[in-house]
Amino acid sequence: MSSAPEPLKPLRTWSHLADRRKRPSEYEIVSTRLHYRRRDPDVPWELDPNLPMNDWYRKYCNESPLRHPDWDLFQDPDQLVYRTYNILQDGQEAYVGSLLDQLSDRGHDEMLEREWAEVLARAYTPARYIFHTLQMASAYLSQVAPASTISTCAMFQTADSLRWVTHTAYRTVELGRAHQGLGIGTDERAHFEKDPAWQGFRKLAEKVLVVWDWAECFAALNLVLKPAVEEALLGALGDAARNHGDTLYGMLSQAHMRDAERHRRWAAKLVELAVSQPGNRELLAGWIAKWQPLANEAIDAYCAALPDGEELAAAAKSRVAGFHAGMGFAKS
Repeated sequence: MSSAPEPLKPLRTWSHLADRRKRPSEYEIVSTRLHYRRRDPDVPWELDPNLPMNDWYRKYCNESPLRHPDWDLFQDPDQLVYRTYNILQDGQEAYVGSLLDQLSDRGHDEMLEREWAEVLARAYTPARYIFHTLQMASAYLSQVAPASTISTCAMFQTADSLRWVTHTAYRTVELGRAHQGLGIGTDERAHFEKDPAWQGFRKLAEKVLVVWDWAECFAALNLVLKPAVEEALLGALGDAARNHGDTLYGMLSQAHMRDAERHRRWAAKLVELAVSQPGNRELLAGWIAKWQPLANEAIDAYCAALPDGEELAAAAKSRVAGFHAGMGFAKS
């Protein structure tokens, strides 16, 4: 007579974390290995294998030239989850809201020189268009990334880009009320589509938005387009604002840069994981070399609309090159 099988012992944690020696963190529990479409590379979505969506994920996610045996090893260096992200950004929003209210009460915008307001009408208030392209590209990346931890970082980045859009829209209304007759609030689309200052960024952004491979999308967006936009609009324009008595934009740009620095931290961490595999460093370097000339042209064209633009452009491009050098890539 055979003995009864020994009952299975219940796991003390999620099965995919059971082999770890330490108790999993909140981040590990709610962020890792959530993409069930990774279970079968041939049929990412459990539908008809020939479904166009399955073809798309096979080609642009599973068959990407950037290879790693386990992308789920990536972890956000800030280990943000939805709960902690909201706590963090609630504080950021409280700071920005207080900044807007206090300087509005002091009549900040009315004290700006007319010449500087004209610069803002051309170089700042149309920024919601370029920030929205960052939002859209991040949202696409979150959908096709090969690991849920990468997707989560891209999702939070998408939300941060939306914050930048809404802050810019809010400031557009305030500036339009204080400086009538400059087309603030009405001419932004025309500036973005036709003004030479924006055409470099518009060209680059439109090209990035149709990069379907997840890895090249990441490289073009997080290693090239975003740093260029940030160093031009938050860095160069922020410096120019402080030089022209625009305390509000100077501080607002610094607040946005806190988001950008966090985005760069996770991007650098993903690069660190990727380049641990042979051939990946060269692939990423090739993508940076492909996209960076367009970014440099965009920075030059944008900064030409600013006072002391040539000097500001050189500093912005130097900061982008420093970001690349920090990840081990040659000066772009």
